Amino acid sequence: MTISAQPIDWTFNDTPPALVLSHLSHLGLVEISGEQGRSFIHGQVTTDITSLEANQWRWGAHCDPKGKMLAAFRTFAIGDNLMMLMPKDTLAVDLPQLQKYAVFSKAELVDVSDSLALIGVSGANAASFITEQFGAPEHELNQFDDVTVIKDGERFIVVIASEKVAELQAKAGVALTDNSHFKALEIKAGYPNIGAEHANQYVPQMCNLQAINGISFNKGCYMGQETVARMKYRGGNKRALYILKGTASVELNAETQVEIADEDGFRRGGNVIEFVQQGEQVLLTAVLANDTPNTAKLRIKDDAASELSIVALPYSLEDEE
Repeated sequence: MTISAQPIDWTFNDTPPALVLSHLSHLGLVEISGEQGRSFIHGQVTTDITSLEANQWRWGAHCDPKGKMLAAFRTFAIGDNLMMLMPKDTLAVDLPQLQKYAVFSKAELVDVSDSLALIGVSGANAASFITEQFGAPEHELNQFDDVTVIKDGERFIVVIASEKVAELQAKAGVALTDNSHFKALEIKAGYPNIGAEHANQYVPQMCNLQAINGISFNKGCYMGQETVARMKYRGGNKRALYILKGTASVELNAETQVEIADEDGFRRGGNVIEFVQQGEQVLLTAVLANDTPNTAKLRIKDDAASELSIVALPYSLEDEE
């Protein structure tokens, strides 16, 4: 079903509208069913699926045998079925890899992105709107009849049948906008929404999964566990996900790189992971050396006029025992 969303021009304003409904068209959902569905996923990913409660959602990563991420995702349950939420282009790469091993278990994995829409709800009136329409969102994950609401701080992701989006938008009394504002909020949260272009490039700690409770170091074996565990207990990780903001005179894309200044000019810094751009203003996440100082002078590669600065992460990267 085609859902119409309007572009916006206020992503970088300090005071966006009090209620924003964003069509999260860049995200998709995998549904896992079957009597061994959860146990199968538990044995594949970094997060502890067995301890996931009905009112919780959690970050996780699916790695290749070398411990490099194929996907970072949110996981939660709708009824008896487990869900994995991730960028659609990543889903297209990751789902076939999971399905390849699922044939040995009583588990079925299906892309349900067309039937279930993802609507971001944000702004000062977001919580009251959710309460009025569905009920009080008291937990991280809230089930209201045939609607699921993910609570993430002061913003929400509504999982709803695609054919009901127009009705939800009409009740809100605001236009359904594109994904740029919600993506900006995700970037400011320091989230690792890696795209397909960066699959098989980063161990989870290089994108801060450990800092957002996306890795369990106490669960049993999973794909790539040896590398992930070694990175924690023996060290060796030299990268981290950073939030950057600034200006650019070129259009960013999935291949865009960041450069860092040194005494000889500029050298390669790292890859852009997720970005929003309006005119010359940009906000992005990028994987850089984890000793990059907060005062570092950064720019977009091949854009000498660009300027980027580091924004403090909303969480700590200090390793907790």
